[in-house]
Amino acid sequence: MLDNRLKKIAELVSGEGIAVDVGTDHAYLAAELVGSGKCSRVIASDVKEGPLDSARNTVEKYGIQDKVELVLSDGLENVPLDGVSDVVIAGMGGETIADIIGAVKIDSVDKMNIRWVLQPMTKPEILRRRLYEYNMEITGEYVVEEGDKLYVIMTAEYCPFPRRLSEAESVCGFFDDEDETANKYRAREAERLEKVAENLEKAGRNSDAQHYKALAQKVINGIGIEQINDVIDYLDGLYPFAVQEKWDNSGYLVESSEQECSRILLSLDITSEAVDEADLKCAELIISHHPVIFEPRRSIKSCDPVYKLIASGIGAVCMHTNLDIAEGGTNGVILRKLGEKLAFCGEPEPFEELGGGNSLGWIVTLKEEVTARALAEVCKEVFCCEYVRTSRHSNKLVSKISFCSGSGGSMLGLAKEKGCDALITGDVKHDVWVDANNYDIALLDCGHFHTENIVLEELRRVLEEKFPLLDVEIAESSTDPCEYV
Repeated sequence: MLDNRLKKIAELVSGEGIAVDVGTDHAYLAAELVGSGKCSRVIASDVKEGPLDSARNTVEKYGIQDKVELVLSDGLENVPLDGVSDVVIAGMGGETIADIIGAVKIDSVDKMNIRWVLQPMTKPEILRRRLYEYNMEITGEYVVEEGDKLYVIMTAEYCPFPRRLSEAESVCGFFDDEDETANKYRAREAERLEKVAENLEKAGRNSDAQHYKALAQKVINGIGIEQINDVIDYLDGLYPFAVQEKWDNSGYLVESSEQECSRILLSLDITSEAVDEADLKCAELIISHHPVIFEPRRSIKSCDPVYKLIASGIGAVCMHTNLDIAEGGTNGVILRKLGEKLAFCGEPEPFEELGGGNSLGWIVTLKEEVTARALAEVCKEVFCCEYVRTSRHSNKLVSKISFCSGSGGSMLGLAKEKGCDALITGDVKHDVWVDANNYDIALLDCGHFHTENIVLEELRRVLEEKFPLLDVEIAESSTDPCEYV
């Protein structure tokens, strides 16, 4: 009566109490669980009357009306969970399954007594990630073959020690390395990710393409381990710490308790939330732009991210002005992204020259003039910001544009001296706005956060290019610290 998919699901049911089959369809699983003696009682539910009628026919055919209860229910809304030991949700999309589980209002004791047997037809990575957001853990994951189709089936249980999955973990899953059917599924999944990468590359989205290539490798080979010092040396070769400004404090500021790392979290700032996220995702290292230690500290309180880093054994590498200055760093990313939206005339010029061949920011000349307001619209796309503050004369035509990431308002005088029509930066003070209007220079404040956070994608790209098996993730907590009302 059962195909390979349902046979495996039946095998994974514990049989220690009442089993619930959500979206039962024909009630074949319920009939098998009762008929085999594995379960003395099954609740079979569906959101529509039609499938329940089919289920009723099956129940009557096998004479198990006293052991199978049929319930009309949207998910588990009308299903009593007292005495339930197993909940099966199969044949639905991963997001739908996650929504059904998330809608359940049960206490921790009930959660600890339930085994969830789940079979997503699509997007298993979303289901995996959300299970961990519900403080559950995947206790087993399997692949069943039926014809040319491969079905993912997982078991999950409540976990009293919550953690969170990274994107790579949610894509890779938790299969047995010796399972040949699972390896076949991995190969198909890696092939799919490679095709996504190929299409992204054709679209010019090289950072995203590299990310999907690295995901494909991790699906096949698993998440790897690297020496932390090797990672730091590689970054130092790209963005030399030696070129940082004298007042800066970039470097390996908090040592990890480990010499090795498998997971790295990228964040603009190392906040308490970033440390908590790294801890939940088992990251050994956080790489940030802004230094977590800048001014000398006379004390370290328990709310201080430095305290939390040390207590959690998580290392911190901070790349501030060295990342702004280095070719391909923060300002290099801005240069590339502006060039994707605007046509430049000639080669870009260094904005502030620092000596030794180093510079901060760039000056570009457009092939065609645009209004300052139009430039602001481009900046909103480039920096993914909702608002851009501009100086008063937003209809002014501009062609020679300077830019510097972060807080570059103090460079307005230099922009004027170099004959620029516009300056793009962040964190502009009141007196600088006054000067910009006096100088008749279009000044665009795109926000400190937005003009720098865009470098994290590039950091992920270069790290995944060199260390494709490392789990490198941009922190979900790396968000604008301000709200706009």
